[in-house]
Amino acid sequence: MKIKLIADSCCDLNEVLRKKLKINLVPLSIRINEKQYLDDNKLDLNLLVEDMKNSSDYPRTSCPSPNDFIEAFKGEEDVFAVTMSSKISGTYNSAMLAKKIVLEQFGNKFIHVFDSLSASVGETLVSMKILELVKNNYEKLHVIEKINEYIKDMKTFFVLESLDNLIKSGRIGVLKGKVASMLSIKPIMRGTDEGTIDKVETVRGSKKVFKRLVDIIGEHGEKLEKKVLGIAHCNNLERAKQIKNEVLKRYNFKDIIIVETGGISTVYANEGGIIIAF
Repeated sequence: MKIKLIADSCCDLNEVLRKKLKINLVPLSIRINEKQYLDDNKLDLNLLVEDMKNSSDYPRTSCPSPNDFIEAFKGEEDVFAVTMSSKISGTYNSAMLAKKIVLEQFGNKFIHVFDSLSASVGETLVSMKILELVKNNYEKLHVIEKINEYIKDMKTFFVLESLDNLIKSGRIGVLKGKVASMLSIKPIMRGTDEGTIDKVETVRGSKKVFKRLVDIIGEHGEKLEKKVLGIAHCNNLERAKQIKNEVLKRYNFKDIIIVETGGISTVYANEGGIIIAF
């Protein structure tokens, strides 16, 4: 089966995965005040982080247009596409509309769009699983069945090192946010089974919160020896490596990958943020 893998730009990669997956990323856009960024491989992430810090407003994101996905869907290959959760972005709906338009024009083309119910490295793991199944000669309908099971079973957690964007967007009151920052109170968040975001708990201190994150893996994970752990970081490689080393001591994952957040994940996680999926 000759396939084309497509994802939105919230799918975070490293150089090894870019070469292995050969995935086509359809970029979202980011606006800070009147400044517009396209979340592609030309985006200066350090500049984005700096502009977020200096802005009194919070960044806003826009999903790709259906036409952006139509362009990505073109070609003779069968298409598997992965998007961030439809509950936090319109990207999935945009991709589905593009699929409908393409099929009206080329009725015999195979396109399937997966709602990852996650984001960032969660999308990455779904994309990796698709490629694995295709290489093992699974039929297309069987790939869809197995990936839907994989998405349903996958867990996503993240830690916010900075509360700036939550304060600016009004999701946390200014006084409450400043007190939390002064006391080094860090929230641990999770992706729900429905693809929304929920708070798990708050922990005081960076060292404690990341230790707690590793504990959570054991509390929520099953059959870890058959799974890959994905760790995404926003300018926090050393912490990502520390988490990986601690996980290696305590759990027996099939593999562990570390990726850096792209533009969209950086907006959500903010500088220092860590996202894990398994």
